[in-house]
Parts: sequence; structure tokens; C-alpha cells
Amino acid sequence: MHAVDDEIVVLCWNVEHNERDRRDPGNARAGMARVEIMARYGANLVLRQELTGAADDGRGPLWMEANALGLFPSLAPATPESPNPTGVLVCPNTFEIQHEYEHVTNGWHPICNPVIKLKGTSKPLSLASLHLCSYDPDTRFGEARRLLFLAAQGRSALIGGDTNDYPHRPEPVALPDWKLVQDPILYEQRTIWRGSERVSSTEVDRILAGVKPGGHVAYEELGWYASNKLDLPEALKPTASLRRTDQGSLQRIDRMFATPDVARCLISLDVDDSDEVGDVSDHALVAARLSRARLQRALTLAT
Repeated sequence: MHAVDDEIVVLCWNVEHNERDRRDPGNARAGMARVEIMARYGANLVLRQELTGAADDGRGPLWMEANALGLFPSLAPATPESPNPTGVLVCPNTFEIQHEYEHVTNGWHPICNPVIKLKGTSKPLSLASLHLCSYDPDTRFGEARRLLFLAAQGRSALIGGDTNDYPHRPEPVALPDWKLVQDPILYEQRTIWRGSERVSSTEVDRILAGVKPGGHVAYEELGWYASNKLDLPEALKPTASLRRTDQGSLQRIDRMFATPDVARCLISLDVDDSDEVGDVSDHALVAARLSRARLQRALTLAT
């Protein structure tokens, strides 16, 4: 699972409450299973959600995780409404961090948005770890439109996280049959009116990765890209809810998106829904591998 020299490995994972429910204060190793799992991938970039408690003790828990993975951390703030911030971990041997931004207003969880450069290149790459609004589709759509800004004016971007929304194109896994879902709150949170019919919400994916007039896209959704352009159908495996039975069938709500120049660097995308991952979180870990050589060419500005 370790990265090779010509690969950039990007992980995306919502670790439920950052394993805090598992933590034994008397055991220094308790609550570190997530780190042991991620360390096997040799990741260069990690997009994390639900970094609950990561800012405690002068960001001690955040630095513990980052140091164990050999990465440098950025953290968006928790809010009075949610103690579960987003973060990005960056390999300092591979990338230089240029700026660190936080998109706090008009959303649910602030978006962690560092801007980096692959060493030896000249074009910045904007990263974002996102955890879109769980309770209100309209808020999610606004957050998605905010993320379009990162790809505007020819910028390169790689973003990912828990969208709390469904893919807009048909996939092997059917969207929820709401008659079979036991959670009535989830129905209100994950469906929208389309005309006179109530349907599963897929607008986040449509906003970010839908084909626009003229055939252009703002982002490629990397699971769909891997399945349809790299012939890797396993990239469309569901990512949530691994340990729940009240939300109907498992669904692919954790996704990564990249501007087309970055998406063309994709080698593979894997969804790790192993029992070991399921013991840590109800979300699968998503791992993308990019060609370093192709990414270097994509991020080198012509002179």
C-alpha cells in the first residue's frame, strides 16, 4: 500500500468523532487506530473530517497525528454549532504551503483550504477538506458553489470530503429507497422537491462535476473518473454508512473532486471499507493515487 516514488497518494477520510468514543485516557495508544491505518498508505496529502478535539492542548492531538504520518497540519476552526472541524495534512518533503485559508461564513463546517505548490513547479494547487451541511440541502448547495471559486479562472484544485449528498449520474449502487429507510430525519435532510416529486438530493455533485453548456466541467469527480475513464469499477463502492442499519443501503457520499488538469493525473482510486476501517468509523477511507510526473507537468506554468 505504500506510495512509490512516481506517485502522489491522497487520502480522504471522515473518522467518526476522531475516535474520541474509543479513547481510553489511561492508554496512550487508544484512539490511534486511524493513524496506523493511514500510515500504511504513505500518503502525501490527507483530507480529514471530524477532527474532534484536534485543537485541544495547543493542537496537541492534531500534531500527534500529523507527526505520526510525517505530515504538516492545517485545521479549520470548530464552531459553537459543531465541535468537528476539517483539516488537511501535507507532506513537507513533497509540497510547499503557500497560504492557509478558512471558509467560515454561510456554511456548516468551515472548509479547510491550504494552497500548496508541488516542489519544482510554478502553479499553485488549492486543496480543500469539506464536510458539507448534514441537515439542510440548500446550505449544501451554497457550500458547493463556494467550492467552485477554488477552480475559477484556470486555478488548479483538489478537494474532497463528506458531501452528505449523492452522485448525480446513475451508478451500480442505487440511490436510497426511502420507503425502506427507518430514519425520518434523514429523509428530510437528503431529499429535495423536483417538481411535484420528492427525490434524493444529487445537486452537490451536479454543481461541482456536472457537464456545463459547451461540454465543460468545473471538476471531475474522481470516483466516476476512475470507473469510466480508467476502467476501475471498484472506485464506485459505497463509503457510508458502514455500521448503521437505519439509513437504508450504503451510499457513496464521501468523494474527491479535481480540476480536469489534476484529474488527468489520476492512476487509481480505492475505497477501503475493510472491517478494520469500519471499527474506527462509519465512513470508508478513500485513497487516490496520482502520477507525480504528470502532476508536475500539469502544475508547471508555460513561460
